[in-house]
Amino acid sequence: MNKLISATEYDFHVDLQQSLVNLVLERNSPPTEGCPQGGVAQSPNSKIHTKPKEVLTIINGSKVYRNFIQNLPRSSRLNQLAKDKRKAGILPEVLFWKQVHKGSFHKIDFDRQRIIGNYIVDFYVKSLGLIVEVDGSSHDYKQAYDAARQAYLESFGLKVFRCSNFDVKNNINAVFTSLEDFIVNEYGENSISVFDQSNNVRELAPFYISNSSRTST
Repeated sequence: MNKLISATEYDFHVDLQQSLVNLVLERNSPPTEGCPQGGVAQSPNSKIHTKPKEVLTIINGSKVYRNFIQNLPRSSRLNQLAKDKRKAGILPEVLFWKQVHKGSFHKIDFDRQRIIGNYIVDFYVKSLGLIVEVDGSSHDYKQAYDAARQAYLESFGLKVFRCSNFDVKNNINAVFTSLEDFIVNEYGENSISVFDQSNNVRELAPFYISNSSRTST
């Protein structure tokens, strides 16, 4: 016979599960944002849960399907840094945010300075599992670190769209045209990456970087 549990017992189990996730994160996540040495270790499994043919929006006549990814790890140690980044008012990020704030870009919700693992991404669309990074000039000098960072994020099934500070400030219409094309290609009707044809759940394998691939400051 199944035993019913109280709301208090349920909350305890939820808290315990989250504590275990956080423990895995502390042991297996890459170093905290801004500290690239040490490389990327094993990433916890996450799952893509998607209802078949659940349309999120329509872009240029193409249906875009929801692609929500559950159980992404996050480091609470970065909470204050994420808040500070939101308040910093970096011009390209502010310009981008004005274009997407409150669903103004095809009614898609964007989060700013979202914590994933031990990283803080510039913008995140949780309904798509999409990261948008606005790269400054420092990107040119830390390409190996950024490549490892992106590979870690992609190991959860996330997609990463990158644009430059220069383009956001000087040609923002082209940036959003490229973003539209990227979303349609990755999450549109002709994309096969959104759905697992068996049961719409994809288990993600651990991702590793060897010692030879690690970078240091």
